[in-house]
Amino acid sequence: MQYAWRGALRILLVLAAFAGLTTAMHAAEKPRLRAIDYTIDARLMPQSRHLAARVAVRFEALDDISIATFELHNALRISQVTDQSGRLLAAERVTRNSTIRVPLPNGLIKGQEATLIFDYEGILNSADDSPVPGQRLAYVGDPISYLLYSGRWFPVTNYGIDRFTARINITAPYGYTVIGSGADGKPSDASPAAKSSARGDDKTSTFHFEWTKPSFPGTVIAGKFTETKVTEAGLTVGVYFLPEKAEFAEAYGEVAAREMGYFITAYGVPFSTSLKLVELPDDSVPSAWAPEVAAISARNIRAKVNYRLLSNAVAHQWFGTIVSPARRSDWWIEEGGARYSEARYIEHAAGEAGAQEAVKDLAVGALAYESLPLSQIGTLDTFDPIFQSMANDKGGMVYHMLRWVMGDAHFDKTMRTLFTRYAGKSIGLKDLQKIAEEVEGESMTWFFSEWLDSTGAPEFKNKYTVYRVKKGFRIVGQLRQDLDLFRMPVQMRIETDGQTEEKTIDAVGPESSYVVETFGKPRKITIDPNNRVLRNSSELRLRSAIMRGQQFVQQGSLGDAIREFQKAIERNANSSLAHYRLAEVYYLQHNYQSAANSYRDALNGDGEPRWTEVWAHVQLGKIFDLTGQRERAQGEYRQALQTSDNTQGALNEAGRYLNAPYLRDEN
Repeated sequence: MQYAWRGALRILLVLAAFAGLTTAMHAAEKPRLRAIDYTIDARLMPQSRHLAARVAVRFEALDDISIATFELHNALRISQVTDQSGRLLAAERVTRNSTIRVPLPNGLIKGQEATLIFDYEGILNSADDSPVPGQRLAYVGDPISYLLYSGRWFPVTNYGIDRFTARINITAPYGYTVIGSGADGKPSDASPAAKSSARGDDKTSTFHFEWTKPSFPGTVIAGKFTETKVTEAGLTVGVYFLPEKAEFAEAYGEVAAREMGYFITAYGVPFSTSLKLVELPDDSVPSAWAPEVAAISARNIRAKVNYRLLSNAVAHQWFGTIVSPARRSDWWIEEGGARYSEARYIEHAAGEAGAQEAVKDLAVGALAYESLPLSQIGTLDTFDPIFQSMANDKGGMVYHMLRWVMGDAHFDKTMRTLFTRYAGKSIGLKDLQKIAEEVEGESMTWFFSEWLDSTGAPEFKNKYTVYRVKKGFRIVGQLRQDLDLFRMPVQMRIETDGQTEEKTIDAVGPESSYVVETFGKPRKITIDPNNRVLRNSSELRLRSAIMRGQQFVQQGSLGDAIREFQKAIERNANSSLAHYRLAEVYYLQHNYQSAANSYRDALNGDGEPRWTEVWAHVQLGKIFDLTGQRERAQGEYRQALQTSDNTQGALNEAGRYLNAPYLRDEN
């Protein structure tokens, strides 16, 4: 299977989770101005890949300033900038950080507001000038054009932090539907003379959107969509897929509505119960969000609904739309919240087993990088893998452990209070902690300090002795781990001759003594059986090494990726997944002999996850086709078909190449 899907999917989801991605080009600088409101008039010309726009941005000075700096996609060329009186102002383009600097003749004092009007245009057809290296986040073309907030297609300040209102008018050729935040966006006819250009887009319609609650309504998606309205659980979802995916629209709409209903029950009513589910092309991120909008890529739209990916985008109607981080160091509050909401919905939809796998995924990301406390991630570039793993996965684990410490009732009350009290506002750790302490009725400083201001995770060792007593058995033991400041309630599962029993002990410091009595004779004791605590283990270290390797592949650092996968194999030479990932890198390098060897090692390994078997056979078949060994290739495709495992269309691919050889240009 192509690494671009398997290796990059989670990385891209992590990068897309906050309505796309953000640079930290100003992470160490104190923001000096804050955007408040936008009026955007933009014209899309898909045939020529062209965008033309006029944007009026009202902003507030956070300090005394003489220059206003905004982020804007490097492919967009400013034709003029004026102030609200129409005075023409100079504008300097700084390409190294995708910014526009506008000198203010009279300056602004702290707290003063002003409005600037930007006129600009440009060709948006590649990732070359993207503010996020290698990611195409703003694109104009056919059949889908997408302008993600993260693509900085309009002048942006303090991305992901500054909440704003907006009126957005998008003119597009007839036949296109435009999706955005706010009103239904019903089109009005636009004068071809006024609204089109000689580039070939002669007949147009203009779609109008208005979002009046400060949030992040900066994403617009236009395409030749088929609209499907789905009503489920009392909620209506508008689904906008291309005709090729229209057969899946109803199923996806039903799932999205159920997810909305679940989160309404858990968190309260969002700003809007309207949701527009829209298709993105595969050359962008796997998912994106904006108020009232959830977008997923075409490759994730198939017969089996990808409810996990979708739930993350839907959860951002709360984490992001309603509340958002006050500072970059608080990024985890939003992204970790959406990530854990995804895990909670999996628990609701798939039961405890599904929840356990989701939590393990969180733990892998949380432990992939342990060099920096979560509270200090604001010092990093937000595309640094450390930042991404910490904000999303360790942030998600903080919510998971907070739920364990507080109990479901108190945790749910904390979340509902958070969204009610701070609706439409930016929040920080102190705000979340204050609510948790109000609900819990006691200080929670120990918890947040432990998991935000420290690094590492415990690895438990349990030493105990069983004594026979009058009413059964007494277990006298000591739970050990290597973190001096550790403090958490830790669950124990005790399997006995009779009924399995669960006990909770308060673990404090490197050694915690305990005494537990059972009726039946203990046979096995499992520490933290439900993964309530972020803790280290040989399995998680293996999976973390694999994750780091996948991130290096996404960055194009194949040598570093190979080293990480080899480290994983050193930890567990029987890991099918580690061998498979290593094989993918060799395959990308066209090092077919090494790739074949590693695919064979994957087949001879532990078989986890199960899909490694079918896809190893498919990939071996491709290698044999590419090296002119057709009979051996067909043998591998037949073995793939015999597995009856159609994960991500593996059997379809095997059947296709069984009949016709795989060719290199299909890579």
